[in-house]
Amino acid sequence: MTQIADDTLVIAGRHYRSRLLTGTGKFKDLEETRLATEAAAAEIVTVAIRRTNIGQDPAQPNLLDVLPPDRYTILPNTAGCYTADDAVRTLQLARELLDGHKLVKLEVLGDPRTLFPDVVQTLAAAERLVADGFEVMVYTSDDPLLARRLEQIGCVAIMPLAAPIGSGLGIQNRYNLLEIVENAKVPVLVDAGVGTASDAAIAMELGCDGVLMNTAIAGARDPLLMAHAMKLAIQAGRAAFRAGRIPRKRYASASSPIDGTIG
Repeated sequence: MTQIADDTLVIAGRHYRSRLLTGTGKFKDLEETRLATEAAAAEIVTVAIRRTNIGQDPAQPNLLDVLPPDRYTILPNTAGCYTADDAVRTLQLARELLDGHKLVKLEVLGDPRTLFPDVVQTLAAAERLVADGFEVMVYTSDDPLLARRLEQIGCVAIMPLAAPIGSGLGIQNRYNLLEIVENAKVPVLVDAGVGTASDAAIAMELGCDGVLMNTAIAGARDPLLMAHAMKLAIQAGRAAFRAGRIPRKRYASASSPIDGTIG
């Protein structure tokens, strides 16, 4: 059990016990957001700067009142940005609002229907943000070569989609994810596509370092129970990956072999 207890997620030099990152959108109110985050045992929470008040409007409820930065790592993201310029400006604003906070999540979308990333704009934004001193966790496609390039630029975590954002389709691209995981020297976290606990477990069994999700929890019939289920799935999938599964075989292999039995 010591090995499990000591198995932490390290991003930009900081250690986290939880490998489940959660979003803060789509919940019915801030109280449900708080309760779901606690049920998930998340330590890193993403915040869409263009959609969520973290101090921009003093007259409105502030997310930081229920998810304080002294308890959670707030991860500003650029949801809703379609150009590198918009993404860079959004994260510069977040840095001001969060007193110089450097760890951010970059996403530059290319299409409002599929929400697939615009990889050209993503690369341009990543280069500018890294040069400006940001620690960039980057949402990207499942292209292993693109993942390598983003790592070379200096991104601190690669976050490939497993399926379109909010689709709940589960892990559709396990071979691409495996290729990214096996070659990356920074954490790889599945971002988008998870629908239920088994999807999260599969991502972890493939060797991913963590999973970020929002819709799968917030859109569930019981968000708090689903958040708890996702926490357990992440833990189980990680433990299974570290334990090492048995090889797949075409034929049966008896649990109690007959070799050496008394005749």
